[in-house]
Amino acid sequence: MQTESSFDQGRGRIKLSGTFTFESHREFKQASMAMLEHPGLVEIEIDFDAVDYMDSAALGMLLLFNERASGRKVTLVNCRGTVKSVLDIANFGKIFEIR
Repeated sequence: MQTESSFDQGRGRIKLSGTFTFESHREFKQASMAMLEHPGLVEIEIDFDAVDYMDSAALGMLLLFNERASGRKVTLVNCRGTVKSVLDIANFGKIFEIR
């Protein structure tokens, strides 16, 4: 998996591409921790447009990230196909805004 981060007026975006699995742990943690260190950040979008698969370890990484976000809004965007199914089965719509 690869990540690409961007910032714009209090909003950060982490764009993921590839397969989001346990093997992605180091890459995701590095990108997410760098995001949270950005001053003035109030909202974070995680973009799944280029992700074709995610596993239960990825769900755990998202939960940890949400906890570390310390009240900042975390939104999951461009979720479809298998990714959307996994998020729906795990009831992540109750934890995150999913668009």
